[in-house]
Amino acid sequence: MKKPIRQLALALVAVLGIAGTLPPLALAEGVKSIRGNDVGEAEVPPGIYKPIPDRAPIPRDYVQQPPLIPHKIEGYEVSKNFNRCMDCHAWSRYQETGATKVSLTHFKDRDGGELSNISPRRYFCTQCHVPQTDAPPLVNNKFQRADGLR
Repeated sequence: MKKPIRQLALALVAVLGIAGTLPPLALAEGVKSIRGNDVGEAEVPPGIYKPIPDRAPIPRDYVQQPPLIPHKIEGYEVSKNFNRCMDCHAWSRYQETGATKVSLTHFKDRDGGELSNISPRRYFCTQCHVPQTDAPPLVNNKFQRADGLR
């Protein structure tokens, strides 16, 4: 082994050996998260915020924003074999349920070809569409909706 590489390897082993003996929080001492919390502090446990009550569609804030889900979806099955969202949002059902129909863009393949059913790329709704909760914004901001959407 060449001398510089050997020295680098020995230094790396020494550093890892020292770091392995320190308690985990000692390594993160003084490190802050983006939200300003100490890294060792407990985060807010999941489930503390409540889903918003069912309501009319939520206005979009920017062009091409996927619509937000204005109702609870807890317990909805969306798997490769079944998609509960389509019980209401399918083109064959949206009028009787009063739901928004699935966009035409969801029936196109990656090359723009038309499909007779929802594209596999668009089948798992919550990849883009998210339900809302009563949680406050994580970061204060001065965001303004796009002019064309006011």
